Amino acid sequence: MEVETFPALRLPRIRHGFTTRSTGDLVHLEAEMQSTYAALGFPMERAAWGEQPHGNRVASVTGPGRVPGVDALSTATTGLPLLVRVADCGPVYFFDPVRRVIALAHSGRRGTEGNIVAETVAHLIDAHGTKPSDLIVELGPCIRPPHYEVDFAAVIGRQAADAGVVRYHDSGSCTASNLDHFYSYRAEKGKTGRMWAILMLD
Repeated sequence: MEVETFPALRLPRIRHGFTTRSTGDLVHLEAEMQSTYAALGFPMERAAWGEQPHGNRVASVTGPGRVPGVDALSTATTGLPLLVRVADCGPVYFFDPVRRVIALAHSGRRGTEGNIVAETVAHLIDAHGTKPSDLIVELGPCIRPPHYEVDFAAVIGRQAADAGVVRYHDSGSCTASNLDHFYSYRAEKGKTGRMWAILMLD
């Protein structure tokens, strides 16, 4: 298993990653991802993640654990990894270098229809005093046409711009186009694993 990083987020005092497909079996996949990120210096015992019900709710966290009913989390707490699990849906990373706050969102078809990107930006404004123009936003690997009829990656980009984000980046990677490298729920008809997106203030 490899961990990808994105140029826009290779910055001081934050860490991030995106796991790729494992050569091992799905039974041990979660343990493998835990140990992989732990070896890279992420304190996985402190990780926080949302329930991911495919909605557009956002919550701020200061400690570890699962947060029910949300698809995005934010924090200003250092050493607290935020996690999102995906296998075609878009992981969206947010970093405000001025206010020193991060957010990580799970934006699939329904989350994109609910404009979780704009909801996350609004949450960062309300909860942390973020200015949208200060944000650095990155869309990680997700499914894209022609493998999916909805180009939610393009919609996410427009939503970010409409929310006032000027530093938006898209990895451009399609999960269904490279099954040697990524898992794809759609291409593999549900019989697949998940990738983990991670973001942490250092």
